Amino acid sequence: MLDHVFITVKDLGRSIDFYERALKPLGIVHAIDYDGKDGPEGHPDLKGFGLDGRVFFWLKQGDADARAAHIGFVAKSQAEVKKFYKAAMAAGATDNGKPGARLYYDPRYYAANVFDPDGYSLEAVYKSWQHRQ
Repeated sequence: MLDHVFITVKDLGRSIDFYERALKPLGIVHAIDYDGKDGPEGHPDLKGFGLDGRVFFWLKQGDADARAAHIGFVAKSQAEVKKFYKAAMAAGATDNGKPGARLYYDPRYYAANVFDPDGYSLEAVYKSWQHRQ
């Protein structure tokens, strides 16, 4: 299991606004800001997003390389996947796969895919077999 992921974004303000809106349907919120001067020399300033007291997704300012990451966020239902897609598109995402089953993975794999403003590949995914019934 991963504890955290950092991505580098070109326009921090734009990306904060985008992720606040796009991740809201998944319950993921802008939770904390970290001042790099509080860390070791050269540590970047970070903007952290999380859920249920865990901050796991961080943004830092710099030269974005969208090829460097694909990020999949857990959704609790197909309805959450749809809400993520709608919110992300309204926040300025580019479509990369409308909500639906991804039969090439598994008939129970339901996802939506978008590109964020820097071109990062984002996915909200509901895998029914990974949730308690």
